[in-house]
Amino acid sequence: MIDITPTLRPAVEADLDDIISILASHDLPTDDLAGKASSLFVLESYGDIIGTGGVEVYGDAGLLRSVAVQEFFRDLGLGGLICSEIFQMMKDRGVKELFLLTTTAPEFFEGLGFQRIERDTAPADIKATTEFSTLCPESAVCMRLEL
Repeated sequence: MIDITPTLRPAVEADLDDIISILASHDLPTDDLAGKASSLFVLESYGDIIGTGGVEVYGDAGLLRSVAVQEFFRDLGLGGLICSEIFQMMKDRGVKELFLLTTTAPEFFEGLGFQRIERDTAPADIKATTEFSTLCPESAVCMRLEL
């Protein structure tokens, strides 16, 4: 068993290269991350960034962004750990619901309580994001979680 003692913390601009590297290795969008470190989190183990996730908040709704773990650390439950900690932080901030788009992991997110919805039923602020309007294809599954 691997001892990794992971810790989730808010990302800073200096983390963006590591975040982009992890996301790119999973073919997740990175084009609009410049200047968005404040909406991202990194999962660290012994000072190394091993995973990431983020939320863009719009009032009481949020867009869950790009949850990913380095390949070596996959299948250890770390994606779920990132999500559960982010969910709690968002609840504490007054966020009532989270939305996401995924082309590869709808079953993973269903396991966390997300439900599939029609893309056009998402709130206007969420639909206006770069991820919704430009980065993710129309074929992506849209999902919602009530916090």
